[in-house]
Amino acid sequence: MAAPSGNGVPRAVVFDLGGVLLDWNPRHLYRELFDDEAEMEWFLSEVCTMKWHHAHDLGVPPEETLPPLISAHPEYAEMIRAWPERSEEMLAGPIEASVEILQELKEAAVPIYALTNMETWTYPGRRERYPFLRWFDGTVVSGFEGVAKPDPRVFELLLDRFGLNAPSTLFIDDSPRNVAAARDVGMQAIEFESPPALRDALVAAGLLDQSPD
Repeated sequence: MAAPSGNGVPRAVVFDLGGVLLDWNPRHLYRELFDDEAEMEWFLSEVCTMKWHHAHDLGVPPEETLPPLISAHPEYAEMIRAWPERSEEMLAGPIEASVEILQELKEAAVPIYALTNMETWTYPGRRERYPFLRWFDGTVVSGFEGVAKPDPRVFELLLDRFGLNAPSTLFIDDSPRNVAAARDVGMQAIEFESPPALRDALVAAGLLDQSPD
């Protein structure tokens, strides 16, 4: 992981949630529903796709997204309905080493924020389930805003709402597209690859003193 773009020590850090702090992957659920790995991969690439799911990140409820998809793929109706009905099974839990880094930043009095693409029906329960989701000084959840990463408007919304200065704000995300979008609006940004690499990048950015032994 390279050091963040931009100049100067960041004054605030913004975390993505899924893939950085939470181990979210639809395969955690669908491996329980499919006996054949190849069929599962086909289903996730052709039926319940990330493009289809993006509507949920924009706040569209499953009551609107499911019927046309089930109509197009009636043989997978049960699998399609499982997406919202068993969405918590897509979470394997926290990425503990990342949460430890988040805690270190909080204890160092670094302002921390979250910018997440997440559905309106999942975020409130997850916030209650995982205490660290309540550590942030502010959170923007795409489903409640009607705009999602990598749309530059959601980054601008975050900056405006919390009075953040783009060049002195560091954004962390596991999606290269989202990292590029953050940089396009003037933020510092790094692509998450692993907790150790993240720690090294934060040391390089001047936010953590040193890597632990």
